[in-house]
Amino acid sequence: MDLSDFDRQHIWHPYTSMTDPLPTYTVESARGVRIRLSDGRELIDGMSSWWSVIHGYNHPALNEAVRGQLARVAHVMFGGFTHGPAVGLARRLVEMTPAPLDRVFFSDSGSVAVEVAIKMALQYWSATGRPGRRRLLTIRGGYHGDTLGAMSVCDPVSGMHSLFTGALPRQLFAPRPRTRFGQPLEAGDLDQLEQLLDQHQEEIAALILEPVVQGAGGMWFYSADWLAGAAQLCRAHDVLLIADEIASGFGRTGRLFACEHAGAVPDILCLGKALTGGYMSLGATLTTPRIAEGISGAGGVLMHGPTFMANPLATAVAERSMDLLLESPWQSRVRALQSQMELELARYRDHPLVADVRVLGGIGVVETTRTVPVARAQRALVEAGIWLRPFGSLIYMMPPYVIEAAELSRLTAGVGAALDTML
Repeated sequence: MDLSDFDRQHIWHPYTSMTDPLPTYTVESARGVRIRLSDGRELIDGMSSWWSVIHGYNHPALNEAVRGQLARVAHVMFGGFTHGPAVGLARRLVEMTPAPLDRVFFSDSGSVAVEVAIKMALQYWSATGRPGRRRLLTIRGGYHGDTLGAMSVCDPVSGMHSLFTGALPRQLFAPRPRTRFGQPLEAGDLDQLEQLLDQHQEEIAALILEPVVQGAGGMWFYSADWLAGAAQLCRAHDVLLIADEIASGFGRTGRLFACEHAGAVPDILCLGKALTGGYMSLGATLTTPRIAEGISGAGGVLMHGPTFMANPLATAVAERSMDLLLESPWQSRVRALQSQMELELARYRDHPLVADVRVLGGIGVVETTRTVPVARAQRALVEAGIWLRPFGSLIYMMPPYVIEAAELSRLTAGVGAALDTML
């Protein structure tokens, strides 16, 4: 039995049936922005392996960071120990993020970083004498991960909430912002969020949202003015603000963090994906002295402690990834990605199967009028020598920042190949 046959019979892939799985393609190696398949074909990667490989594959500096740390210690428990890579990475994150976010909790992944953020909010209110604040407020169209707490604040219709009704906490959902990014705030767009805050203020622990860019929930780009207004409403109602920047952080929207578009500083910030440059799983949850000291007062502790918390290999490569990002001309690279995608994806605006085209920073989205047939579209894309992974009615790209203009043009041209599968 070869690799693909065994894989098909025994291995579950993301969001895929075991009885009728989507096809897979066997990867042999990867370098730069190209993924080499076992049959010798090369694909230009337009997904950054789910938005994480911002520096490209097989990067010599990141390889060396892993090799150097591997020669010292691959893993050591974080209970009772600390080590240089964890301290170095935490220092860089504190320097990169806006004050007063200067307390750092490391975890296994972005989804777990969200779980930690939820726990922080709930424990803060309990420890400070307001245990009735147990619910979360969020906005429709969001996605925050696949673990239970994170699922409870994913969109209850387009997300997975309905499959697990009864097992998840019942949270509060405001409408998705109507106002597009870069446009003046539409009158009344914040009204229902404000009403929920007014009605449930003493129940709500935090508002959790993806700033400016809603990722896997629909790739919607909304107004920075809406985000600024939501942050003001949280302050007025004494409700914590949790910013999930797992997809948008580290330059993807043209700012180092998407919150910067609105000048908003959250009480809790969730990071992941590009944190390690795509080398391994790692999450980080940052918060303020107010929250940390509130939880820790009278001997309290945050009730979370993953086995692989602050893993030395992961934190070492993440520390180097952050340096690599800040040393690079990432702003001009992302601006160039945006300009080229705006120009080249515009050709699809009048296509009969296209409902919308939108671009922000290093994210390009073509929304179709009906569901994309993933298996057929993927096959056509691979035959065109590119790798995109449509979902729902979206054909989108979030390429590594180091992609060349000619390679990006092949990605944007490939959108047409995917659309052809729908005719």
